[in-house]
Amino acid sequence: MPADRASPHLPRPALIDSYGDGGFRFGHLSHRGSVLCLPDGVWAIAAATPAEIGASEIELLLGSTPPVEHLLIGAGRDPWPLPEALRTQLRDNGIVTESMTTGAAVRTWNMLLVERRRVGALLIAVA
Repeated sequence: MPADRASPHLPRPALIDSYGDGGFRFGHLSHRGSVLCLPDGVWAIAAATPAEIGASEIELLLGSTPPVEHLLIGAGRDPWPLPEALRTQLRDNGIVTESMTTGAAVRTWNMLLVERRRVGALLIAVA
């Protein structure tokens, strides 16, 4: 089932304490599966690969308050070339997007969150 703003979620941003074994630890919680971290919360998402990023994830991202200026996509263990159509859609909404491994995205998310930047991170879980 696709995530939406009414889905259960952590209603605040959180540093990622650890990742691996198919999930993440953040905000004194443990979650198995992929997540979308935004300035107004952390949501579970259905995408298990970057190719599965769909409309529900984009809708959650675009509904963030405050709006996201920079999106990190943690694509798993391997780098993933961001499809031009997705890059264009996000750029047209004022969002700069970078794709990298999940580990690099977690580290960058944590750093930018501490700096209070308007950043989002779509993080694909790794085993």
